[in-house]
Amino acid sequence: MNRGQGLDALRAVMTMLVVLHHTAITYGAIGGWFYKEILPNGSLQSKLLIFFCTFNQAFFMGLFFLLAGYFTPRAIQRKGVRAYLRDRFIRLGLPLLCFGWVLGPITIAWAQTASGQPFLETLSLLISRGEFERGPLWFCQALLMFACAAAVVFKLGGLRAVPAPNNRHLLWAAVGTGAAAFVLRLVWPVGMSWWGLQLGYFAGYLTLFWGGYAAASTRWLERLDPAQVQLWRRVCRWTLPVLPVLAVVAPKLPAVQGPAEGGWHVLAAVYAFWEPFVAWGVILGLLWRFQHRMDLSHPIWRTMGQRAYTIFVLHAPVVVGVALAWRQVEAPALVKFAVTGGLSCWLSYLLAGVWLWVWRRVSAPGAGRQGGVARG
Repeated sequence: MNRGQGLDALRAVMTMLVVLHHTAITYGAIGGWFYKEILPNGSLQSKLLIFFCTFNQAFFMGLFFLLAGYFTPRAIQRKGVRAYLRDRFIRLGLPLLCFGWVLGPITIAWAQTASGQPFLETLSLLISRGEFERGPLWFCQALLMFACAAAVVFKLGGLRAVPAPNNRHLLWAAVGTGAAAFVLRLVWPVGMSWWGLQLGYFAGYLTLFWGGYAAASTRWLERLDPAQVQLWRRVCRWTLPVLPVLAVVAPKLPAVQGPAEGGWHVLAAVYAFWEPFVAWGVILGLLWRFQHRMDLSHPIWRTMGQRAYTIFVLHAPVVVGVALAWRQVEAPALVKFAVTGGLSCWLSYLLAGVWLWVWRRVSAPGAGRQGGVARG
């Protein structure tokens, strides 16, 4: 199987996970989102959705940054620095501006209809105030910053051969990332944003982006050692229950009480270190599975890979719209999550196909091809 096909398929699946992640926040998980039908309430269903999002957050956006960094040096090498930056500003900057000034305000106005606010009046007010809503497109903003930094690094040093990381390197990377996350969250706790970016998560994002950049010289992500993958999957399995168990017992143990989002608290330190030790195992396991174990012969995988980035850009108003459409129906939170999430993935996929069809008709031949999220 073509390794690139496996990575494209993995990006597509992670994009659908983004849709489900935001659906979970709609129905009781913790996190920022446009419309929250059910707030976190301490119920078992809410706790399950919170853990679902906490687990996702440990690896899924970091995986996007890893893959983006991995394809960056070759993209710069192939296009040249100037053409690469021009391409990044078009591919990342234009969707960011489109969402910020159009789709973002539309999604906000749509969500506020749940509280009785008129859609057109709210939208007109947001537009008149020049409201710029990044929403999920904070990722494009961050990646555009990383791309500029990568262009400078490439200009200064080119693409240097770096040995594939061994287990000691991965261990120290996890420890360093956890320590950096703990320090960052003393200033920017999880949930606090600066210029649309939750800097409390950026220790992992930076580690993975530059790790992917360094791995490009040896094509490490496509030549993973099965023994190394298995080891870090075991580390992940050992680490995974630590945070939820500690969160459950924390109310009864004064020594570990305190918010996990940040600060000089045991739970905050555990959360900061828990993330990379879970992430390394999940990411390596997914990379191996999608390149060696998955049957990707069905045409749907190619189509999903082509539509993934467009799905990412369009999904926010879709999730909000589907949730609003049946908000008056009484159903358990997990049922609502499953139905809204499934419909949102399907509708986002269809809308992405329509958009790409239109784009291909109005653009120059070949300009409409879309790959996975932020490929170089």
